[in-house]
Amino acid sequence: MPIVSLDSNDSLPLIDQIANAVKKMVDDRAIRAGTRMPSIRNFAHDHGISRFTVVQAYDRLVAMGYLQSRQGSGFYVSQRQNPYVAMENSYEPDSVMDIVWLLRNSLEHRSSSTMPGAWWLPAAWMEETGIKKSLRTLSLKDGEFMTAYGTPSGYLPLRELLSNKLSGIGIAAGASQIVLTSGVTHAMDLIARYFIRAGDAVLVDDPGYFILFGGLKSFGAKIVGVPWNVDGPDTHAMEELIKEHRPKIFFTNTILHNPTGASISQAVAYRMLQLAEKYDMMLVEDDIYGDFHPATLTRLATLDQLNRVIYVSSFSKTVSASLRVGYFACSPELAASLCDVKLLTGLTTSEISERLMYQLLTEGHYRKHLDKLRAKLLLARQTTISRLEGLRFTLHCEPDGGMFIWAKMDDQCNSAEIASLAAKKGIMLAPGHMFKPHQEPSPWFRFNVAHCNDDATFEFLSGCLQK
Repeated sequence: MPIVSLDSNDSLPLIDQIANAVKKMVDDRAIRAGTRMPSIRNFAHDHGISRFTVVQAYDRLVAMGYLQSRQGSGFYVSQRQNPYVAMENSYEPDSVMDIVWLLRNSLEHRSSSTMPGAWWLPAAWMEETGIKKSLRTLSLKDGEFMTAYGTPSGYLPLRELLSNKLSGIGIAAGASQIVLTSGVTHAMDLIARYFIRAGDAVLVDDPGYFILFGGLKSFGAKIVGVPWNVDGPDTHAMEELIKEHRPKIFFTNTILHNPTGASISQAVAYRMLQLAEKYDMMLVEDDIYGDFHPATLTRLATLDQLNRVIYVSSFSKTVSASLRVGYFACSPELAASLCDVKLLTGLTTSEISERLMYQLLTEGHYRKHLDKLRAKLLLARQTTISRLEGLRFTLHCEPDGGMFIWAKMDDQCNSAEIASLAAKKGIMLAPGHMFKPHQEPSPWFRFNVAHCNDDATFEFLSGCLQK
């Protein structure tokens, strides 16, 4: 542990100086969870202070949750989980590498940085031509939709079209069971508001969607991670966690999972539904990446037919993040209740965006656009995998589609530290701990293959391996 700088002439007592310094080092991850602190005797000797002062400082850090005392062994840095304590009212992000840091830096510097850690496709890959054409067509139409509120559930013709789209993957959902939202994040927020109360346990993917973790925490949820295998959630672990925590709901991303790229198998899907029925639990199925898959895979909602499953998706990843058009489908009664939550928390969604999306889908742009995207992603995925394996990275799996690769250098690698170094060179990586429910250290990285077409990323990673 680094020597703490103390000033006996400072008006701040030495106890406070020690406690503040250690707290900052833990927050900045200069000393990691599980690190053994210097003994009271050694700390006092190294800093020329009394043992009593060190005892008082360590006791204060224990009370603050930064250290834990192990009888007969000494003091150790605690595993910090304060950002997810159920009754905490405010979110305090770590100062070096956290969810807000990744969001802010990724969005603010996307035009000037190399972005292998991005969660979106390059602008040049998106359907700009179709959007411009549809905008021109829409601008010529008369109606209140340009200035008035939309309808509570969203633009009816689009909901009817989505009903047909869901039918194509085996999900029977009438227009009354579909509510339009401003993307998947909005849909998740509405569902969380309806189901979750402070202190409730909620199951999430581990690793999983880091923005969801922050959102659930804001409702006071106790977040419990279910490990992901190459065929979906570990259902044995899932049942044990259900028995222990008695959650009401499980948020999971089933097809081309973010961040691993894996897809759920039919056997795992069946078992998840059995557990949901057995323990009276809802499943929220995030299928935002499903359209990237070249085949029609079984979804939870396909097997369940929206009994215990709320199906969520969006066009933010495939068409435009700016349009913010998403939706959820569920039982008619639940759809009506969730629509009420939508009205109370944000009124209606943009009918202009919804009409625009309707035109893109009905005029054939979307199908052709998806074909092009899948072809581009296949080539980019093959190239990225080859380059990563050339650097002796280990892959979690080789995805059948989509944009993400989950890979690690080795088990000893600290991806957060490497990402911090990369950021200083203008390279934005997505370190594995961001995708852990409580941001535990991880050797894994999520790579977006669509943003891995430059040499800078791989030259940097190669340099890290040589050190």
